[in-house]
Amino acid sequence: MEKVTILVDAQNVYYTTKQVYQTGFDYNAFWRKATANREVYQAIAYSSERGDDKQRQFQNILRAIGFEVKLKPYIQRADGSAKCDWDVGITIDAMECTSGSDVIILVTGDGDFDLLANKLRDKYHTRVEVYGVPQLTAASLIRAASEFIPIENELLIGKK
Repeated sequence: MEKVTILVDAQNVYYTTKQVYQTGFDYNAFWRKATANREVYQAIAYSSERGDDKQRQFQNILRAIGFEVKLKPYIQRADGSAKCDWDVGITIDAMECTSGSDVIILVTGDGDFDLLANKLRDKYHTRVEVYGVPQLTAASLIRAASEFIPIENELLIGKK
């Protein structure tokens, strides 16, 4: 049975699905699709810690599905912008999971991960599946993936 590692950039998928579809990502539907006939080696969702109850409920839902949830503090800058960047953490976890995984699934549209996808495929011979909102996923990431799976329809809340 194929072993899979799932790494979800929760901030990216939240904002891209909201911007394009005005709804959320259906983590349950995604889990069913991504893990069908596969063994989960590792599943991690990366998010920010804002300290509000609604966010804690969301994190508990992710844990109940099967994700480990990794959190970083949400940083509000003086200019009003915000930051919670997990790129290095996701990259490190992906590299560490290659020895136990046949497939690494990246749920993000962030083009910074094209280098990671290429390295995983070329050096470690690991299949890389990328799930992203087509309109907001970097073309370089789509090209670097072994397979690109668009987030649409059945992977959206209320859009079956």
